[in-house]
Parts: sequence; C-alpha cells; structure tokens
Amino acid sequence: MTQDPGLESWLQLALTPGLGSATLRRLLGQFGLPQAVLAQQRRELAAYASPAVLAALDSEEVRQGVARARAWAAEPGNAVITLADENYPRLLLEIPDPPALLYARGRAELLQRPALAIVGSRNATLQGEANAQTMAQALSEAGLTIVSGLALGIDAAAHRGGLARAGSTIAVLGTGIDVVYPSRNAALAAEIAERGLLISEFPLGTAPAGQNFPRRNRLISGLGRGCLVVEAALASGSLITARAAADQGREVFAMPGSIHSPLAKGCHALIKSGAKLVESAEDVLAELSGFRASGYAATTKATPAATETGLLACMGHDPVDVDFLCARAGMSAERVSSELLRLELDGRVAALPGGLYQRLEKAERR
Repeated sequence: MTQDPGLESWLQLALTPGLGSATLRRLLGQFGLPQAVLAQQRRELAAYASPAVLAALDSEEVRQGVARARAWAAEPGNAVITLADENYPRLLLEIPDPPALLYARGRAELLQRPALAIVGSRNATLQGEANAQTMAQALSEAGLTIVSGLALGIDAAAHRGGLARAGSTIAVLGTGIDVVYPSRNAALAAEIAERGLLISEFPLGTAPAGQNFPRRNRLISGLGRGCLVVEAALASGSLITARAAADQGREVFAMPGSIHSPLAKGCHALIKSGAKLVESAEDVLAELSGFRASGYAATTKATPAATETGLLACMGHDPVDVDFLCARAGMSAERVSSELLRLELDGRVAALPGGLYQRLEKAERR
C-alpha cells in the first residue's frame, strides 16, 4: 500500500502524550492537514492544548516514536492508515470518534468489504464456540468479513470461522499491533496477519490495559454492518460492543441459549431490548438490506434432533448430571458413564464443571 506522504506529521500529532483524538480532530478541523497544524506558531495552538502537551510535540520521545512507526510501516504487509488515506474504512467515518490513524498488518483491502462483528464471552462453552465458528464460517462464505477482538472464547472461534472462507476476518486489538494479547492466541494472530487483517489504533508497544479494551469495542462494531453476540453474561464487554453498535446505527443480533445458563442472560437481555434473534446465518443475511450473498448458499442449521437415538436423545439441550440421565434413560450409572465417555470422544457431548454434561450440536452445510 502507498503510504500517505504526510505520514510523519500524522504520527507526530498522534504520538504526542496528552493530545487525545478529540483534540487532534479539532486541530484538523481548524487548521487542515497535520502539516498545516504543525506549521502554526505554538501560541496559535494554545487554545487547544496545554503548554506541556505543546512542548511534547517536538520532544525526543515523540521523534523516536515516529521513527519506530515509520520503520514498522515500511515492512512488507504493514501500513499506517490515516483519516486522509483513501483506504481508511468508510464506515468508521460515520462513528462519533473515529481514530486519526490505524496500524494495519495483513490484507488492508478487507477494510473496504462488507463486514459483520461477532463477539461474546471469553469463558464460552464448547457449544458456544462451535456456534460462533459455524456462524462465522457460513457468513464468511456468504461474503461478509468477520470482525472481532482476538479474545479467547467466542472471538477466537469467530476469527477461525471467518478464516475458513472467502470473507476472511479482521481482528481489532486493544494493544499495540506488535503486542499479541492474549499470548495463547499468538498462532491465531499470525494466521490472521497472513490471511486476514490485524488493526489497532494504539501506538506500537502499547501493553494490555483495562481501559483500552472498551475503547477498541467501538471499532469492532463500527467496522461492521451489524453486530452478533454469541454467549454473554449480563456484565459483559460484549454488551458494551452491542450498545456501541446500536448507538452507531448498526443492526444488533443475539443468539439465544438456555434460560439456565448465565452466558445466555446477556443475549436474552439484548433480545428483550430489540436485538434480532438469530438461529442461523440466513437470519442475519435477511436483515442486512442491500447485501447480496454473491451466489453462496450457507447455513448453520443443526442436524434434526429426530435422527438422534439412545442417551443423546434423552439429554435435551440444558446441562444435566448422571443421576438425571439414569432416571430419564432407565440406565445404570455405569452404563450412562460409559455412554457419555463414548459421546464425549465422538465430539457429541462436553463435560462441564460440577459433574454436568451438555450435548454439542453438529451443524451441517448444504
């Protein structure tokens, strides 16, 4: 990608400590491009920033940061995309506080494609992760790029599903783009950098910090035509993303779950508040007006339960214990335990904390 010829000026403003994005945008609105801002007498800028911030504009710390960023951007596959760049994602221009620049590694062209955010719990169930991956794969096959936050659980599953098909995936980081967090997703991040896109608004080297993750959520929702929540507790960062999506005028979708599951309560609250209930990829595509599935036929509908026999047919969809299954199936504890082990090895049942078991749905594609 061709870099903005004024990139150094953009970086100088963006990397100045204490000069927030809102102040930066006001300066741009008043004086024009960053080169014009920096050409002003410092007294002309005093109405917008404190003396300490103005002094930092020309500091050695900022000069070194600019040099590091320019060297990073010169590496193959890397880019710094500014508000003035034609490759800046158009949908982010619609949100109240678009970042002045984005650090990008990978396929930057994905920023111009129709996208959907998929988010959810870090402590997801195996079924929730399977649902997220299957849904993301079907929507990626339909041509949507899947946007998420590289967290454990639902985010990681959504990224894997997006990578599996042509729509691919974008990971929005809450750290510097050269910092992988969590470290358990290092291999996934490398794969996304190769076949999808990593982006961050934070300077290189920015370590994980709690206040940065809610901030990055507005970009996850802002990049997509809508936001789908798969498993979320009532006190969940995923609900922050969903609220940001609603505030940005995006469609909000939620996948329902068991009334007994804490990880379904956030989704149920969203549905009560007007989010669209989603059971399949077709439910999402039907709501995205003007989107065309490019000839793809993708589904996330599960295999009909009527084909199930034996213990699996007795389990239902909520977590159950061995005693319940013994009573329901009329089997001994030894036989139930043996059957559960077989089903677990076959990927049809998951063992949960507290001696509980839950059926895992196997989705099929047509």
